[in-house]
Formats: sequence, C-alpha cells, structure tokens
Amino acid sequence: MDKHSLKDWLIAVRPWSFPASAMPVIVTLAYLYWAYGVTNLQNGVLALVGIIIFHASGNAWSDYFDFKRGVDRTDTFGVKTLTSGQFVPVEIRNLALGLLLPAVAIGLWLVLRTGLPLLWIGVGGAVCSLGYPWLKYRAFGDAVIFVAYAILPALGVSYVVMGEFVSDLLLIMVPVGLITVAILHANNTRDIETDMRAEISTLAMKLGKKTDVYLYIFEIVFPLLWVVVCVVLGYFPYWSLLVMLGVLPAVANARAMWRLPKEGICAISNLDEKTAKLQLLFSLLFAVTFLI
Repeated sequence: MDKHSLKDWLIAVRPWSFPASAMPVIVTLAYLYWAYGVTNLQNGVLALVGIIIFHASGNAWSDYFDFKRGVDRTDTFGVKTLTSGQFVPVEIRNLALGLLLPAVAIGLWLVLRTGLPLLWIGVGGAVCSLGYPWLKYRAFGDAVIFVAYAILPALGVSYVVMGEFVSDLLLIMVPVGLITVAILHANNTRDIETDMRAEISTLAMKLGKKTDVYLYIFEIVFPLLWVVVCVVLGYFPYWSLLVMLGVLPAVANARAMWRLPKEGICAISNLDEKTAKLQLLFSLLFAVTFLI
C-alpha cells in the first residue's frame, strides 16, 4: 500500500459534506437557546464533534461498499479515492472503522454525563451509518438521511443540553432535514443510469425523472415556505425571515433540475454540490436568526 498524506485522508472522508450533519446540530442549539435559554455548550460541542466524526466514518463506509458493489466506477461522478486507485478498499474500510471508535467513545461519554436514554439515539445513529449502504441499495436512502441528519441530531442535542427530548424541535427538523435530503436526491437523480447498471434501487429510480424533478423542487422550496408560516404563527422570531435570502440559489437550483428532461444529466452534474451550499446558507441564516 502507498503512503498517503493527511490531505489524502481528509479528501477520502469528503469534508465538504460535513455541513449536512453539523448544521442540524448548530440550528438545534441556536433554537434551544432562543426558546429555552439553554447555554450548556460543553455537551453541545461534544455532540457536534461526535456527529461529524460519525459522518466521516459513514462516508468512508459508504464509499467502500459502493466500490465493492460496482456502484462507483471510473466513469461515475463523485469522489475518486477508490476508482482512481489512490486507495485500496481495505484502507477505506479500516478508515471507516477507525473513525467509528472515537465517535462511539464520545457518544458513550455523553451517555455517562446525561443519561441512558441518549444511548438509543446513538444506537439509531449507528444503525443508520452502518446500514446505510444496504438500505440505500433498496431505495431507503432518503428516509435514512432524514432520520440520521434531522430527527436524531435534534433529539440527541436536546437531551444532552436539556436532559429531555423536546417535541417542538419538529419545527426545525422539517426544513433543515428536507434540504439535506435534497442533496442525496440530486445525487441519485443524476446517477440513475449508473445505479441501474450496478443493479441497485434508489427512490429516484423508482419515481422516474419527471417525478424526481417535482420532488427536488418541493424539498428545497417547501422549507422556505415552512419558515414563513411558522413566523406568521409565532413559532419563530421575525428575524427568521432572513432565510428568504436563500430564494435566489433555491430558484437557480430548481431551474437546473427543471432542465433535466430536455438536457439530460449534464444539467444537474453538480447539483448535489449546489444543494449542499444551499443547505449551508439556509441553516446558517436560520441559526443566526435565533441568536440575534
């Protein structure tokens, strides 16, 4: 095996995807501070670090199985750490397992600091991470992403900083989670042909490109409308309307997806990346509105 630099290892875990896991935690902390005056940042920061490491492990784990299954090849989009021969599969597998250890250690430490109910959140996260390849190949990937990057982080963070699960966190789970799922949906819609070749099944394949277009647009537009309605009803502060600054990139992304039926996958070749940037912008603005 060739020696790899730190930069090589960082690229292998796809750090540009980390906002998908980090921002739900940050938004949750900001919301809890605004709604309940919670300031226990120590546990919150530990939870943030833990979920990012968990995410890095999950990325490597998914890449390992995608390569072994033939989903990722030299002509597919995405990271090329395995398809280019830069890494061998066992290195990526060991990277995934090695990162899992500190993530689990942080989780267990938080369980000791807060209480046993948090353990079930951790077990759910581990199932989502380790079982993601199997579930993704059977069209459950979108649901797993919503659970792993919306429901579980919000509930887990509320427990580590408040000692209880807060039900009104659903108000922030929905908008942040939907845009996060849109990242995967854009990716899977672009990769329909190559995924069919690998004989796996995704939600994008089952729905068909026409429905995929409508679903993607819903996933990035509905969160903006959700926030507006929640502001009108008094659930969020008026400052939360700042998220409407995300309208322009959302419209640009929607227009790109709308061109898919006529122009083919070239119209959405980097839409997953653009959607990740939209999720980052939306979540940052959303978090800031609770702190102003």
